[in-house]
Parts: sequence; structure tokens; C-alpha cells
Amino acid sequence: QVQLVESGGGLVQPGGSLRLSCEYSGFTLDFYVIAWFRQAPGKEREGVSCISTRDDTTYYADSAKGRFTISRDNVKNTVYLQMNNLHPDDPAVYYCAAVAKLWYLDLISWKYASWGQGTQVTVSS
Repeated sequence: QVQLVESGGGLVQPGGSLRLSCEYSGFTLDFYVIAWFRQAPGKEREGVSCISTRDDTTYYADSAKGRFTISRDNVKNTVYLQMNNLHPDDPAVYYCAAVAKLWYLDLISWKYASWGQGTQVTVSS
């Protein structure tokens, strides 16, 4: 059974940085794609970035390009989302999600079968 546990959310000032972590377990198939999504109050869930455990290929939504970096530590079974230059559009609950054997990376939420509980990111001065 796939389990995902997020951590690292919190309060940060505009322009500041945060690093989110997603510890995963229960991966039994050839490879998985692990993604970060976010959802702000009153808004639809939005894909942020994803990474493949097959070859660490990454994919970013336009809103994340240039500011966010996704990476993976295969020893710690953890995926990170480094978020820099946070601004007022970024506050949301950030979720980690995973899907097995997704050959072409995308951020279509219904494809992701497993989800974490989320971690809150707040940007405020």
C-alpha cells in the first residue's frame, strides 16, 4: 500500500523560501511518478511539479518554472519541493501524490491514485 507523508509547510514572508518533503513508502511496481499539487480555498486543485522514479525526469507547471525545484533522495525515499521567491499566489494546501508507471509526465490529478494528507503553506508579511 502506497503511503505519502508531507511535511515542511509553514508561514513565510513574500519573497521567502520553503522546502516541502514527501516521504513515500509501499512502492512495489517498476516505477512511479510523484507529484506536488496545491489547492487554495475556493480554487481548483492545481498541479505544480512531478518527478519520475525511473530516471528522475521532471516536469513543471508554468506557475512553478524558475521558482520551484523538485528533487528526489532515493535513499531516504523522499521527494522535495524547493520553493523560492514565494508570492501571494502561492498559499495553499500542498499535496503529494503518486501514480505507478506513468510514462509521459503530466499533472492531471485524476491519474494519481495515492495522495498524502497535505501541508499548509502560508505567505504573509
